[in-house]
Amino acid sequence: MISVKGKWAFITGAARGIGYLTAIFLAERGCNLVLHSRSKEHTKKVLSEVRALGVEAYDVEAELTDVAAIERMLDEIEEKGTQIDIVLNNAGLQPGYRTDYFSTPVSDFTVSFMVNTIAPAMICYRFLPKMIERGFGRIVNTTSGIRNEPEQAGYSAAKAALDKFTTDLATTVDGTDVIISLTDPGWCRTDMGGRHAPNSPESAIPGVCVGVFVNDRKSGRCFSAQEFTGMTLEEAVRKAEQDA
Repeated sequence: MISVKGKWAFITGAARGIGYLTAIFLAERGCNLVLHSRSKEHTKKVLSEVRALGVEAYDVEAELTDVAAIERMLDEIEEKGTQIDIVLNNAGLQPGYRTDYFSTPVSDFTVSFMVNTIAPAMICYRFLPKMIERGFGRIVNTTSGIRNEPEQAGYSAAKAALDKFTTDLATTVDGTDVIISLTDPGWCRTDMGGRHAPNSPESAIPGVCVGVFVNDRKSGRCFSAQEFTGMTLEEAVRKAEQDA
């Protein structure tokens, strides 16, 4: 299991829900953080809390439906000279639940693909080459176990595309210490998951972070967070590496 102490992680959607919990979890282990949200107003709380844990941290903002805004955010990180060692593409968007799914608007697809597929791809392409140059990196893209729900076609298709993008990209680094993986948090009671979801956001920890800590040079896996609920980080990483 690797140590993240002194490394820098970039987390999208860090202001609330699972992104917020992930930020706290990594800060408790000494990881420095770049925290993304749509507005820096949203990250004030988490930024204060992680700094109180003794790590370096700052926030950035971008609307992930806006290519130019994403580019500006990534440029800002590079201009600050931050060496990003770890990326957690946590931010996601589910535009609606269409009971009349034959009337699903095209915007469900365009918006979903922009936030759930294209933005993570842009982020991967920006940071992955330097990870390869340095010989170390971790990228964890957040997927979904959603299946057989035409009511959420745009979201489901975008996550399926993210899966394909991630597993294809992972072949380029498999066998190295740059590890790319997917994580499925499960259906959790976040703002997106809703209050009727069966799992608490806390149940996704440490599972959503396992891909950061594995040290077996195997890329392209999907870690289902609910399989690690209640485990210590050490137990979760040991299970992840044994099950590979």
